[in-house]
Amino acid sequence: MPVKEKIGVVISNNMQKSVVIKVEDRYSHPIYSKTVVKTKKYLVHDEINECNIGDQILVQESRPLSRRKRWILKKILSKSSLI
Repeated sequence: MPVKEKIGVVISNNMQKSVVIKVEDRYSHPIYSKTVVKTKKYLVHDEINECNIGDQILVQESRPLSRRKRWILKKILSKSSLI
């Protein structure tokens, strides 16, 4: 099985070794042909606390690390200019 990867934006880094990201999925509605945006939040394991709010990151699926945490940080694609 190929390993799943997603690109998301960090929306919270208040926890130790964890961040919350949001992933947007855009698709065209089959009947109305309007672009629909679905947003989903994921908890990601960040071992050395290097992510800040607004960073765009690449995450990879892993074994369950806690009750809701199933993703690990693979790479930071772009740093935020907010902080």
